[in-house]
Amino acid sequence: MTRENKFNRNFFFLILGQISSLLGNFTLKFALSMYVLDRTGSASIFAGLLAMAMLPTILLSPLGGILADRANRRNIMVALDLLSGLFVLGACLLLPYGHDIFVIGALLVVLSILGAFESPTVQACVPQMLSGDRLIKGNAAVSQVAAAASLITPFSGSIFYSAFGIKPVLYVAVICFFITAFLECFIRLEYPKASHDMKVGAMIKEDFSVSMRFLCSEQPDILKLLLLAALVSFFVAGTAIVGYPFLVRNVLGLTAEYYGMAESVMGMAAILGSALVGIFAAKFHPRYLAGVFVSFGICLIPAGLAFLLPIGIWGQYVLLLAMFFACQFGCSVFSSYAISIIQTRTPEHLMGKVMSYVFTLSMCVQPIGQIAYGALFDLFFDSPCLVLLPSGVIICITGFLSIGFFRKLGKN
Repeated sequence: MTRENKFNRNFFFLILGQISSLLGNFTLKFALSMYVLDRTGSASIFAGLLAMAMLPTILLSPLGGILADRANRRNIMVALDLLSGLFVLGACLLLPYGHDIFVIGALLVVLSILGAFESPTVQACVPQMLSGDRLIKGNAAVSQVAAAASLITPFSGSIFYSAFGIKPVLYVAVICFFITAFLECFIRLEYPKASHDMKVGAMIKEDFSVSMRFLCSEQPDILKLLLLAALVSFFVAGTAIVGYPFLVRNVLGLTAEYYGMAESVMGMAAILGSALVGIFAAKFHPRYLAGVFVSFGICLIPAGLAFLLPIGIWGQYVLLLAMFFACQFGCSVFSSYAISIIQTRTPEHLMGKVMSYVFTLSMCVQPIGQIAYGALFDLFFDSPCLVLLPSGVIICITGFLSIGFFRKLGKN
């Protein structure tokens, strides 16, 4: 009853906060990337900074999940966004004094640490606010906001950075973080008053033990769904995030404008996929996820055949565009609904920890997929079909093997 009555107020302010936070965050990270490349001209320094910034998120997300289950989630979000704004403001004030690359690297690491605590907290808040079909629609709305922000910010960030430089971008990000913290102050969430007589180390050990026992013994279906979602992330990170731009720019030899158009189409696919989940939330069934999985693999097969058919560069470009649009669309549907299933089956006192495992597993798998497929596409530069066709077949086989699992998941 509480969740239904507070749906309008709490979720409204959460979404508004996410819009402001993601716009500021994505624009900031895009502008910082451009600044580092402009200042150093080194891809290795740039890649090193990104890798260094990703590590704290992977390592600390489980602790973020524990905090989300032990404290007031609203207060956590407000504090983290305030700290994000203050650290960005501090970096802006330090830039004129030199060592700008060090300052930016430190800022990226700090934002990564804060993100490790914020992401599981936000994901744990949604099922506390919503239930039933509204939970699915809520997760779809959160996905749409993230997809729209990722679509808008590269364009807006590049224009803003090119016109005004890095410091105005930092100030805009500060304002966005402070606005987000202000909006989150209006969220009202109940939280359990935890006992404070337990030492921190013992508390962390107990929470890890309880959550792992829940996943491995009480709800092994959630663990299996987590692993399937990680497998989807592996193939998407490899084929869509690495392979697609590589095929457009390097193999087909098309200009950056065509690559930019392709990225926009991919962003639209993510938005439409999450929108579909929101519209048909009441009619969607877990067994459909097996079909989505198989469809993802099927789409890679025509993408691979494009390099064997006599259709020319433009025919290949259009076919790749259509197939990867469908892949991104299906991935958005799968992830939005899978997260809702996990949240529905997870008790409130474990929500933050389980959501942190979702986030951590995805963060670990994505770079592995990017590295693996980067090496494969380099190796088979002249025959990318030898990468795409086997990948499509493997995904299809995995999808067919998962049909029984998803049927069982729906019955339970």
